[in-house]
Amino acid sequence: MNPTIPILFDTDIGSDIDDAVALAYLLQEPRCELLGITTVSGEPQERAMLADAVCRAAGRGDIPIHAGVGQPLLIASKQPEAPQKAVLPRWPHREAFPPNDAVPFLREVIRSRPGEVTLLAVGPLTNVGLLFAMDPELPMLLRRLVLMAGVFTTRHPGASRTEWNVINDPHAAARVFQSPVPELTAFGLDVTLKCRLEAEGCRARFRSGPLDVVADMAEVWFKRREWITFHDPLAAVALFYPEFCEYERGTADVEVASPRVAGMTHWKKEADGPHQVAVEVDAERFFERYFAVFNPTA
Repeated sequence: MNPTIPILFDTDIGSDIDDAVALAYLLQEPRCELLGITTVSGEPQERAMLADAVCRAAGRGDIPIHAGVGQPLLIASKQPEAPQKAVLPRWPHREAFPPNDAVPFLREVIRSRPGEVTLLAVGPLTNVGLLFAMDPELPMLLRRLVLMAGVFTTRHPGASRTEWNVINDPHAAARVFQSPVPELTAFGLDVTLKCRLEAEGCRARFRSGPLDVVADMAEVWFKRREWITFHDPLAAVALFYPEFCEYERGTADVEVASPRVAGMTHWKKEADGPHQVAVEVDAERFFERYFAVFNPTA
């Protein structure tokens, strides 16, 4: 039997619906030892409430949840609000989350389990960048850092050269990619765009447990577009099933010198590079695995 993986989940749940979709998976994945959840970006306390609502729907009110930083390090916020907070009156959730509590929590957990913890970060990298700046030794105490961030290839014609999580705090992202993590794997927009499910398909399959809350949150998202791209869930599933993707090694860095292109990611393929990025995905196998955890006897 494969061992469990201790995971910290850093998320901007409440903007794009895929954060909630990823959290629902982590709560159901039997190999996930979810050590805690931290929130980032505008209205981080409301985002913590949303995370708690999803956890409680899964019967996991025990998961530590901490609100993080609401503003990028040096630029104005591009997502000052969490639109999916509109569903909170309909779902049980805790409301008392002290402000700016995420970074100390992350530091405490990682230092208590050196070499064991995987940090999965799927939002702007403000919390993680601050964590690494405050404690420069900490990146080396992780087992692994996994990101949904950046753009690394041009194989997908719909991909731009920038990605939302990175451009929301390019200075924090640059710090993270420059940090000496034992293993850093990134899933970029160019690959995650291949994992898309139309609204009606989501409505038909988002049922029971945490997916009940996710389905409600998704209706807020569907007012903007009639599909969900499973950006963050791909990073979450690949923690346990990396074989669904193909990877390259190399060096990634983030443009910060020029405001005009701040947040653009650059990728240099190198056999002995410090970073690993996904370059292809078997989307059909990914979706099969994602939904299997919600119906394990099927």
